[in-house]
Amino acid sequence: MKPRGDDTVFLDSHIFSELFFWGKPSLYAPDFFKRRRGDQDFKARSADRDAETDRSRVGSILAAIENALHAAEQEQSGLNQRVEDVLARAAVTLGNGTDEYLERDARDSHHQDLFSAEISNGQRRLKELATEITHFKFLKAATLSRFPDFKPPRAE
Repeated sequence: MKPRGDDTVFLDSHIFSELFFWGKPSLYAPDFFKRRRGDQDFKARSADRDAETDRSRVGSILAAIENALHAAEQEQSGLNQRVEDVLARAAVTLGNGTDEYLERDARDSHHQDLFSAEISNGQRRLKELATEITHFKFLKAATLSRFPDFKPPRAE
């Protein structure tokens, strides 16, 4: 350390780097890393283990996409059936007379308005689900194209 006239203490750059990076000047870098590893030599994992790790990572991503895709398709199927049911019930309350809308009971008009709102919400959601499903299928295809060697595990 070299004191200066303004009472500020500066460290020699060599000593500073040893203190800052290694803790004490007498500790040499390779010795430091050996102590951290317990004097074991470095060994890389086997290629098989690396391949299995990579396969596991890609598999978890594809499984998440598959789960999301399956859930969206199930929601779409169920919602489509419910919208069809509401359309059928709305047709019954609408009637088939040419002047039915002129003489319609107030209660039937109210139900018709409720059916219209439900049908509109259902159709909106069906459009959203169709877009979502398309995106999930794209994500699956893109993932598989980026990892052409990936083979999903077989369910036995």
